[in-house]
Amino acid sequence: MNLPNKLTLFRICLIPFMVIAYYIKPLHEIMIIASVDFTLANLIVLVIFCIASFTDFLDGYLARKNNLITTFGKFMDPLADKVLVLAALMIMLESNKIPGWVVTIILAREFLVTGIRLVAVGENNVIAASKLGKLKTISQMIMIIVVLLNNYPFSLINIPMDTILIYIACILTLVSGIDYFIKNRQIILEQM
Repeated sequence: MNLPNKLTLFRICLIPFMVIAYYIKPLHEIMIIASVDFTLANLIVLVIFCIASFTDFLDGYLARKNNLITTFGKFMDPLADKVLVLAALMIMLESNKIPGWVVTIILAREFLVTGIRLVAVGENNVIAASKLGKLKTISQMIMIIVVLLNNYPFSLINIPMDTILIYIACILTLVSGIDYFIKNRQIILEQM
């Protein structure tokens, strides 16, 4: 197994630790850092999410740079991204940091796209993530980081960057989903 694929598996392995950290009750005591309310649980989730997000960038970079692109990586890398983002969204939903409609849009898009990918694999086709899909993932990850930071440092200058990024991530999620369906409509139509 090459290094990019190991990084993808490492990212997947970090997800349970992120979720477990959120559910450890003693970590939910409020502390104030730079005039912003945080909990230790929130900071641990943030750090794990940032490390996992960085591995997403790193595994893609190493795979392209060293020509280590594999079928496993094409399938598992986007799946690892989806599970990471959805786990973070569920944590944020439960802690009332993000509205349910945002999670619903992102979740629906990810399930539909993954369904098409699975149909394609059944036909011996592997669909790699598109540039628009990667941009969608980056926007979601940045949005999650800013929301987990309670909009810091933007809250200091009264800019609702968390809300702005939520809308940007939702728009890119919808647009990339539509683009995905258009580009892969033949796979869908062949299965009807």
